[in-house]
Amino acid sequence: MTTTEPPLPAVTAPRTRTVAELDGRLCECRACPRLVAWREEVAATKRKAYADWDYWGRPVPGFGSADAAMLIIGLAPAAHGGNRTGRMFTGDRSGDVLYAALHATGFASRPTATHRGDGLTLRGVRITAPVHCAPPENKPTPTERDTCRPWLVREIELLRPTLRSVVVLGSFGWQAALPVLAAAGWEVPRPRPVFGHGAHTTLRRPDGGAPLELYGCYHVSQQNTFTGRLTPAMLEEVLAAAGAAAGL
Repeated sequence: MTTTEPPLPAVTAPRTRTVAELDGRLCECRACPRLVAWREEVAATKRKAYADWDYWGRPVPGFGSADAAMLIIGLAPAAHGGNRTGRMFTGDRSGDVLYAALHATGFASRPTATHRGDGLTLRGVRITAPVHCAPPENKPTPTERDTCRPWLVREIELLRPTLRSVVVLGSFGWQAALPVLAAAGWEVPRPRPVFGHGAHTTLRRPDGGAPLELYGCYHVSQQNTFTGRLTPAMLEEVLAAAGAAAGL
């Protein structure tokens, strides 16, 4: 008896009709052999501190409102963070910083995120990633990024009626997001906007639809937050600006 792998994202993602359906199909994805092997190995071996956890060990779907006005995009699933808890930026130090800032700016119901069932909700905001599986050393390859891209394109297409602003965390996310936003129908200026903390540009739609306000922010990685390159105040300032642009 032979088995077939689920269709690649390029085939599966465009067929989804709702954000919930997209999330469900994404969680079944096995398109990148290296990432599949790594996420499942980590889920089996675990970290000693989480030995009693039943690791998620699958692609991590986006989290938040299906009719979000503001979207946050950043490299997210960590081996013992999202790959353990099954939720974006949940269970690691990066998430501690991000959710505290979202709560401080009024977009999260609580300042901490510990697991999928902790009761945390977001207001008008959704969080997603350019690569949905935890990569070894937190470094996905360009091929893995491009293979995963259709999930993000379709997610943004489904959010398009309500989406008014996007915050991109880090240069990797910025480079991944620009072609996705173009594929989803917004005009990306030439030359392409350069990433930087506090970078801001307005993307127009050729069909006359609502423009999108795009913001850059340093990633909430420990390397940035522990060194002070990104402070809570800096993060909150960008989130507040993007939220105001989205009408939140």
